[in-house]
Amino acid sequence: MDRTAVWETIHRERAALADLLGTLTPEEWEHPTLCPGWSVRDVAAHVISSPQVGPGDLLRMLWRGRGNVDRALFLDARRRGRRPVEQILADYRRLDGSRRHPVITSSREPLVDVLVHTQDIALPLGRRHPMPPEAARAAAERVWSMPFPFRARHRLRGLHLVAEDTGWSAGRGPEVRGSTEALLLLLTGRTVALDRLSGPGADRLREQPVPTSSAE
Repeated sequence: MDRTAVWETIHRERAALADLLGTLTPEEWEHPTLCPGWSVRDVAAHVISSPQVGPGDLLRMLWRGRGNVDRALFLDARRRGRRPVEQILADYRRLDGSRRHPVITSSREPLVDVLVHTQDIALPLGRRHPMPPEAARAAAERVWSMPFPFRARHRLRGLHLVAEDTGWSAGRGPEVRGSTEALLLLLTGRTVALDRLSGPGADRLREQPVPTSSAE
């Protein structure tokens, strides 16, 4: 996907997430997500924070997190998530079409964010929103190439990942086969889609799960 296609997908997926959020009950906004310790309102606020974080905001976040990126993101999400849900939803409308993102990231990080975090919200609530396969492939390529924060190459060392719907593959070893969506969840430390994966590598993961990522 080129940069334009990436941003068009980000905007569509943010709009779809906003539509989903707009259907939730007050109880569902407080529901736990696949991110340990994060509620739906925390994750929802985090996803749309990307175009709102300038260099100064980033420095303040790191200061509050005492230099720990995971803690900094968690505290920022909790702070933003404490606002009324109407304000969180208004951010999605107000920032629709924005291409801003934190200075230390590329355009692919917001893509990873919205694709994975939509599942973090939807799956625990029993909702279904399939990822666009080619967008999931672009996100998987980005996560695999990043040494931080997901450490996917390290955590999944010795396995050969094969996406049956897009042809993406990475790593060497016993095969782990499945949709790009399921593999992207695995790459980002989510084990919820293990039952959607097959192959001897997937059997190994079910017997001896790899450490989950500490990243949000």
